[in-house]
Amino acid sequence: MNPPATVPKASKILVVDDNPIIQQTLYYALRDLCHRVLVCGELTEALNIARKEVPNLILLDINFPPDASIFSGGLRDGISALAWMRRQWKLNDVPIVIISTDDPTTTKPRALAAGAAAYLQVLRGL
Repeated sequence: MNPPATVPKASKILVVDDNPIIQQTLYYALRDLCHRVLVCGELTEALNIARKEVPNLILLDINFPPDASIFSGGLRDGISALAWMRRQWKLNDVPIVIISTDDPTTTKPRALAAGAAAYLQVLRGL
């Protein structure tokens, strides 16, 4: 397995998570490291932003609440969004890190098999 690519300073990073606390935490941490941070809380918006902005890195949650707008186009979760992004030529080489509070013994292999560059375990309760 190749090590994840490093992200240069002042990179454009897209954070996709429905939890506002995780959104804010990642936003401020990455902004303080001199990155341009784009944040959204739902998958269809994330795909539109990713296509338009073509970020240098995407941090993508695996779970989203059951909402009709998320299920449009066959998007059920972060794994299906990741698979969609991997089929887009503009996004094919963008490192995508799956972030999750789920049990990593089941979600990490799924994420990596779908094309994630890495898996980040987030503590529950945030």
